[in-house]
Amino acid sequence: MKLTPAQLDTLLQHAQALPGAQLELLWGGVQVLKVAGKMFATFHGDTLAYKVADEDFLALSGLPGVRPAPYLARARWISVDSSAALDLAQLQAGLAASWRLVLLKLPKKVRAAYGL
Repeated sequence: MKLTPAQLDTLLQHAQALPGAQLELLWGGVQVLKVAGKMFATFHGDTLAYKVADEDFLALSGLPGVRPAPYLARARWISVDSSAALDLAQLQAGLAASWRLVLLKLPKKVRAAYGL
């Protein structure tokens, strides 16, 4: 089942509510969410993409409606266009985990500002 515009809007609102999340429009209308200047999610059309843990990448990218994200797969990003395998709560948790993964790669001072 394809992600609906209402589901994508709910997910976008959830991602924007994460501490320090900033929304930018890039690359001809792609909604890009960043924290401390680093991308942690994108919304383009009926597709959501976000970073996952290295050890989860292969398992997640093989699920129905989930694939390696174009241009970002080597950085362990997945692209999701269906709620067949991951429900809304799992996608919200995935966005929060992506936010955290991106922050963990930033300098200690930046992480401390977000409580990490």
